Amino acid sequence: MSADPNNTQKSLELKIFIFLTVFLAPLLAVGLVSAYGFAIWLGQIFTGPPGAG
Repeated sequence: MSADPNNTQKSLELKIFIFLTVFLAPLLAVGLVSAYGFAIWLGQIFTGPPGAG
């Protein structure tokens, strides 16, 4: 007796959805915010803080 292909498809989609929402989205959000903060920090090293001019 083989598994229903439609049921297998739904199970795979659920696993991918959980992976994306629980792991990948938060990691990408933290990574992007960290990269933006690093870029601001690096820019201030070279140009000084805003209004220091």
